[in-house]
Amino acid sequence: MRPTVLCFSGLDPSGGAGLQADIEAIGQSGAHAAIACTALTIQNSQQVFGFEATSKDLLLAQANALVQDLPIKAVKSGMLGTTDNIAALAEFLREHPDYLYVLDPVLVANSGGSLGNQETLVKAFVELIPLATVLTPNTVELRALTGEQDLDKATAKLFEMGAKAILVKGGHEDTPDYIRNALYVNGEMISETKCPRLDGEYHGSGCSLASFIAGRLALGDALNVAVNYAETWLFGVLKNAETPVVGGQKIPKRF
Repeated sequence: MRPTVLCFSGLDPSGGAGLQADIEAIGQSGAHAAIACTALTIQNSQQVFGFEATSKDLLLAQANALVQDLPIKAVKSGMLGTTDNIAALAEFLREHPDYLYVLDPVLVANSGGSLGNQETLVKAFVELIPLATVLTPNTVELRALTGEQDLDKATAKLFEMGAKAILVKGGHEDTPDYIRNALYVNGEMISETKCPRLDGEYHGSGCSLASFIAGRLALGDALNVAVNYAETWLFGVLKNAETPVVGGQKIPKRF
């Protein structure tokens, strides 16, 4: 069967982000998606109202059951919600050191809704950073994780914290005409891309990008190839996004 990506992330009932975004993006990458659900959220395409996290024991039970009969090659994490779930994932990854791991350090939703206590999550993420094949923070997350406002200093600090590779996503920066992403490996920038900035905000773009990268890594692509493939795919997905509420966030059309 196809190589499998095991996703640790939360359920978004709107289908724009979270587990549904993971499943659709990984399927489009050519790999198979399996799920360890970290939380049930109360949200629509525009706003997060609350969430209830999965217990650490239940989360690990889900993951360990899947390991028994699926060809897992990579792990991707999004919303983890609690420090217990972060610790559970770290435990799982240490037991499976051969798995590639894409860490999307989700702290808040695009709408601004809380997906966990940011201060405690930031401290707990320190345990996961050295375990990741690549991190995919946007610039807001990068600054929060490191406490540095300057992006070069923030990126350097993340490597000091044990990162191996970082894809810095520039969608939140004040560049009205374009978005710049930069891929760093072992402290050095190895590639950068610029794409035209599309109008509006998008619900689930980060989940989709990280999951597609994980899918391509599971299929055997080198990191730079997986990232390039994912960025190209995502631009088309966002260009064709659907608008559930006039003036509100758009949902990527991943098919």
